[in-house]
Amino acid sequence: MQVPIRKPGKYTHAKPDPNLTTTKLAELKDKLNHLKKIAPGAAEEVKRLAEMGDLSENAGYAVAKGRLRGINQRILELEDQLKHAQIITPAKGTARVQLGHRVTIEILGKQKTYLILGSTETNPSRGVISHNSPIGAALMSRAVGDSPTYQSGGKTITCKIIKIE
Repeated sequence: MQVPIRKPGKYTHAKPDPNLTTTKLAELKDKLNHLKKIAPGAAEEVKRLAEMGDLSENAGYAVAKGRLRGINQRILELEDQLKHAQIITPAKGTARVQLGHRVTIEILGKQKTYLILGSTETNPSRGVISHNSPIGAALMSRAVGDSPTYQSGGKTITCKIIKIE
C-alpha cells in the first residue's frame, strides 16, 4: 500500500509557543513522565508480536509499531518543548499589558476580561487568549486608556483598555 504524499501546510512545522505558566509546565512534565513509563511496555509488545512470524501479514505488529512510534515522537516533542520553555511571570505594577496580565476592556459598550497567555494555554470561552491572537496582539504593550484596533471577521473593531491586573 502506498501512503499518499501531502504538501506541507502553513502549520506543518510550526514550533509550539515556548511561553508557559508553571501549571502548564508541570502538566507537560507529568505527560512526559507518563509516556516514558509506558514506552518500555509498548516496545515489549512490538517485540512479542514480531516473534509471531511473518511481519508483512501481522496486523497487530503494525499497529503496535505505529503506537510505539507515536509515543516516541510525542516524547521527543515534549522534551523539545520543555527544553525551550519560558515561564510566564507577569510584572506587578506595570502600566503596560504583558504576558500573564488580566486585562479588562470595553468593546461595543460591554466590558470583557481576558487573561493573556501563550498559545498552548488558550481557552477563549474562559477568557484566556493568546498574545498571538488578533485581540491579544492588539493589547500587548498598551496602557490603560489606550484604544487599540484589531481585525475580526473582516471588520475593524476598536476596544478601550479599562484595567490591567
